[in-house]
Amino acid sequence: MQLIDIDKARYRKHLNIVIISFIGSLLVLSLLFGTILISLFSTVGDTNALLQVGADAVQVEQESNFRYNLLGVILALLANAAVLHSLKRSDFFTEIYYVWQIKQLQNLIYRKLKKIKIAAKAGEEDALIILFFYYQSQLQVYKLDDNTITLETIERHRQEVDESIAELGLSITTEQFNKSLLAQYK
Repeated sequence: MQLIDIDKARYRKHLNIVIISFIGSLLVLSLLFGTILISLFSTVGDTNALLQVGADAVQVEQESNFRYNLLGVILALLANAAVLHSLKRSDFFTEIYYVWQIKQLQNLIYRKLKKIKIAAKAGEEDALIILFFYYQSQLQVYKLDDNTITLETIERHRQEVDESIAELGLSITTEQFNKSLLAQYK
């Protein structure tokens, strides 16, 4: 995957719309699905009628509609996931989907980061390519998400990788990165 320039204003605007829409539709669909499931399958009302018939009746443990409400939330999540999946390649989601893919790659790299750093210190070019891509992509995503707290640390790590690359006389770019490079670090 290659790093591309992203319009931060468009990305933030679209991300906020998606987040608000997701939360709103999750709320509405959860209530809708929960209500439908309760009306179709619940017997709580029947139990209450039996309890009111006689004061001497044996106390019956109150049944709850929790499981129907929980199932309503799960169905709402599945419906939202299906909509997001179908729209992920649309023009509206271009930046959001790109950042999501970059974050997935960063997660894969992070899981192997210790071994990659050891290999980079040993001068392995593939490890340096991975680290160069990793820190460049982190800088991009952190700036897009306004995560400025650790930006200096990431910049310092990137400079260390740049120095290692220069010492070895290599010419490395983010375009050289390929996900398949990660396979050798298990």
